[in-house]
Amino acid sequence: MILQCSHIDKSFVGETVLSDISFHINEQEKAAIVGVNGSGKSTLIKIIMGQLSADSGDIILSKDTTVGYLAQNQEYASDRTILEEMQDAKPEVGILERKIASLSAQMNEADGKELEALIKQFDHAQHRFDQINGYAYQSELVGVLKGLGFENEDFDKKIASLSGGEKTRVALAKMLLTAPDLIILDEPTNHLDLNAIHWLEGYLAQYNGAVLIVAHDRYFLDKIVSKVIEIRQTKSRVYLGNYTEYTKKRQEILDSLQKQYLNQQAEIKHQEEVIAKLKQFNREKSIKRAESREKMLDKIERIDKPIEENTKMHLLFTPKIQSGNDVLTVKGLSKRFADHVLFENIDFEIKRGEHVAIIGDNGSGKTTILKMINDLLTPDSGTITLGTNVEIGYYDQEHHVLHMEKTLFEEIQDEYPNMTNTEIRNLLAAFLFTEDDVFKQIKSLSGGERGRVSLAKLMLSDANFLILDEPTNHLDIDSKAILENAINHFEGTVLYVSHDRYFINTTAHRILDLTSQTMLNYIGNYDYYLDKKDAMEQAHLQTETKVSDVTASATATASDTKLSWQQQKEEQARQRKLEKELQAVETEIEELESDNEQIDTELSDPANGNDVAKLQELSKKRAENDARLEELMQRWESLSE
Repeated sequence: MILQCSHIDKSFVGETVLSDISFHINEQEKAAIVGVNGSGKSTLIKIIMGQLSADSGDIILSKDTTVGYLAQNQEYASDRTILEEMQDAKPEVGILERKIASLSAQMNEADGKELEALIKQFDHAQHRFDQINGYAYQSELVGVLKGLGFENEDFDKKIASLSGGEKTRVALAKMLLTAPDLIILDEPTNHLDLNAIHWLEGYLAQYNGAVLIVAHDRYFLDKIVSKVIEIRQTKSRVYLGNYTEYTKKRQEILDSLQKQYLNQQAEIKHQEEVIAKLKQFNREKSIKRAESREKMLDKIERIDKPIEENTKMHLLFTPKIQSGNDVLTVKGLSKRFADHVLFENIDFEIKRGEHVAIIGDNGSGKTTILKMINDLLTPDSGTITLGTNVEIGYYDQEHHVLHMEKTLFEEIQDEYPNMTNTEIRNLLAAFLFTEDDVFKQIKSLSGGERGRVSLAKLMLSDANFLILDEPTNHLDIDSKAILENAINHFEGTVLYVSHDRYFINTTAHRILDLTSQTMLNYIGNYDYYLDKKDAMEQAHLQTETKVSDVTASATATASDTKLSWQQQKEEQARQRKLEKELQAVETEIEELESDNEQIDTELSDPANGNDVAKLQELSKKRAENDARLEELMQRWESLSE
């Protein structure tokens, strides 16, 4: 065991945030702390790190344990370059390098006993240098920086000149290079693109120490953790397994508690009715029996009604009118800033009812495309055409659609003056803003709260084409699930940028990957994209190299990236047909196997031992089933491929 949290309590101004929190982390264990926004996750991390004191309880670290910590908002002040900062992550490497060089120079000038002493020191220094992996440190350093999205040309940048997100990545890189016994991360994926998140997943999954993570990235948690510590209603509960297993077990527990509560309530009601009836008889024996039942009823330990926190917003997107089939057509779109080319000659179409995700590295131009569609930026070349009756609802990750000086109430009232005060309050309450919360200024809200206000305005817009820029940023896991459900039930069209892979996997029908200044088209969700990514990129690369035969060769190799709308529909219909046939084959296999079990039971029944005709009939039927099963198994393998 490397970390023990025992009976931790914490309150602020009389409000209990954490009560009786207990759990432990073993060596090399990967665990997550989950809970809705405001449940006390970051508070608990700060208590573990000694930045806050608990009101009661103990934090116990095993002896000589080193801890690395990455906070959500990283303050990083340094006059050094990124590379200089990284080289300082293991100062012993630099000290030993200089010592080995110095000893080597001294040995060239020494002899006799002095040389013997220097050789001994040199061997000792070299052995220690090898122990701390000094020879591979430079390549490890470069690998971590590149894994987190930095390029060689970034290494000489001054840390003071970096953005907040870049500073957080530098802090994460340096912390990983120090290789502590316990890594504690608070929302580590917030400033990482998909490639960097994927790299960090692999790094942490193989990490030789223990890891404790606070994150809302469900895909990330599924890949890494084997234990989930849930904080809900100030209490903690520990679940073994990854995030998906946690959600299943948690629901099973809630269902069980609800069932126990309802059963007990039904029993209490029944007993109360019996007691009331006995008292109505008004006889000495019946009254005594009623009193006896009352005493038994008083001794029952009442089960509290399972209550979920009031943390679930109510979100439903309903288009006012239906758009035409052609929602958006983009042709020859290009954009550069100074000498930096973001993308060139991008073409894509979006049809009514599609849910399309744009993915790509940080800085590739994803948000720029959304801003161009919304006339907030002008393309260098190309055209953007909206279809008939298309009405856009835009969710901006920077929340420029909000007015910082207004209150929440004014934000809604000014935009929708026909709404009554009660309607505005009811709407804001549906997004978890109640009582005096509605008079807070927008500028005083957290990122998650601003996100909820933006979603409220988006819901009121009655748009049939939703354009969303990182809609899950700052939302807790429960709110993300609600947004996913609202999008999946939306009858209009959705185009969004996101690095939340779980969200993409759940809501996207198609993925546009903005990579190498162009766009590749994947007709499926995130799992499909991962499966086809290498083949698609190879096909695109082959297309690019065959310049002499663009119309013939490029069309053949990149057909999947430029499928017509009709081809896409035909492919989707074919997939559905195959899936339906696969399901039918699996059903028939199950039925035949069940039939064989029944036949085997009858064949082994002593009562049928002398019935030759029946045994022959059963054996014949068994052989027919086996032959059919062989056919079905072959077909199942073919369909599965």
